[in-house]
Amino acid sequence: MAKNITMRQAITDALREEMHRDENVFIMGQEVGVWGGTYAVTRGFYDEFGPRRVRDTPISEMAIGGAATGAAMNGLRPVAEFMTMNFAFLALDTIVNHAAKVHYMFGGQIKAPVVFRAPGGGGRQLGATHSHTPDAIFAHFPGLKVVSPSTPYDAKGLLKSAIRTDDPVLFIEHHTLYQIRGDVPDEDFTVPIGAADVKREGSDVTIVAYAHGMMAAMEAAEQLAKEGVEAEVVDLRSLRPLDMGPAVESFKKTFKAVIVEEGYRSYGIGSEVAARLQEEAFDYLDAPIKRVAQLEVPLPYSQKLEQSALINADRVKAAVKEVL
Repeated sequence: MAKNITMRQAITDALREEMHRDENVFIMGQEVGVWGGTYAVTRGFYDEFGPRRVRDTPISEMAIGGAATGAAMNGLRPVAEFMTMNFAFLALDTIVNHAAKVHYMFGGQIKAPVVFRAPGGGGRQLGATHSHTPDAIFAHFPGLKVVSPSTPYDAKGLLKSAIRTDDPVLFIEHHTLYQIRGDVPDEDFTVPIGAADVKREGSDVTIVAYAHGMMAAMEAAEQLAKEGVEAEVVDLRSLRPLDMGPAVESFKKTFKAVIVEEGYRSYGIGSEVAARLQEEAFDYLDAPIKRVAQLEVPLPYSQKLEQSALINADRVKAAVKEVL
């Protein structure tokens, strides 16, 4: 059986089920306990699991990241919540210099099974310093897994996999997706980290996206279908490890590609995907690969200006028509 739930509920269910499954799993972060989390993901957890397993922390991302990494190195499985992805910069040292490297530097003797949850992205009028999409920065570092789901099903399955893996994982939740709904099975399941997924089949053009970019890609694909253009849409789901298999196979069928991301175009995820497509399938290239990304400005607070800087279906459609 399956139930139709929001992504917020899918994440909540994954956390609750994993905490019941494994007593070593605990939650920590700013206002995750009594308040129930900035986006209400952990509402009720404090009463259900108690202060030992749902720990409110000081307002210090470095302390949160360091304490979580240390707890993981000593056998626990912490899920550390950063109030927003933007604040993860303050914990950059502990995430990429310690959690991501300790297993390698100690010859496999020490593991750091920690999950860092962080809402991110633009679109909520939070201003330039609270609207970053720095996914590519964190995906740059080996040793750290980075995932960013676009559906409730993937959110629940990927979070369960993240909690169960022995590697550190950055779990990015686009905060405009918390309310989207989808069918999620009642029974226990996982989605493998590092496996892309074809969300829509087509034959004319390949659109590669993830997280909020999937919303623009799928909307554009549906509109293009009414004009006789069938787009195949590939959801990356994981940014490290990056599974290019489905995108490459789709590209070999369509010969054209558009890559959609909410991050900046320069040095972004789209750059990496485009490079790998031409490296692995150059003989199938019929047109220059197009990238659709956020305009390279600090996101404005003004709603109209913010929306004009972000990705949308119209920009994806325009890019598709260029490659066609």
